Amino acid sequence: MINRLASQLRSAFRPGGSLPLVRWLFAGLVFMGLNTLFLKALIGWGGLRPMVGTICAGELATLLRYLVNDRWVFGRRELSWRRLWQYHLANGGALCLWWIATNVLISFGMNYLLAGVLAVAFSTGFSMASNFYWIWRQRSPAARPPS
Repeated sequence: MINRLASQLRSAFRPGGSLPLVRWLFAGLVFMGLNTLFLKALIGWGGLRPMVGTICAGELATLLRYLVNDRWVFGRRELSWRRLWQYHLANGGALCLWWIATNVLISFGMNYLLAGVLAVAFSTGFSMASNFYWIWRQRSPAARPPS
């Protein structure tokens, strides 16, 4: 039983393995922590203004997470400018959805911190759908456009 569980875990974390959703969620948690570190480095230690530091930290995290998603989560062997552009677009859409959901919840009287946390469900759902069903969807070999 332990060997079977260990085998399933190895499969879940192997690039392009059988459980990309597990890798995708794990990468998201890791990048939440990394983005916090980037913010501390750029704003806290580097002295950048928050407006500039948050954009820089967000872009750095986006580029690195694209690389992790492309190679480790979805098992692609070659990087693609097309997928990178799509990933940026999907992240922007998720941000807009989070912003709207947060402000709608606040307008109904919810505390802004709780609203921000609950709105993550909307943006995560959008990101998951765009990542799995648009950017890295499985296509038949004949229908695949060039990377």
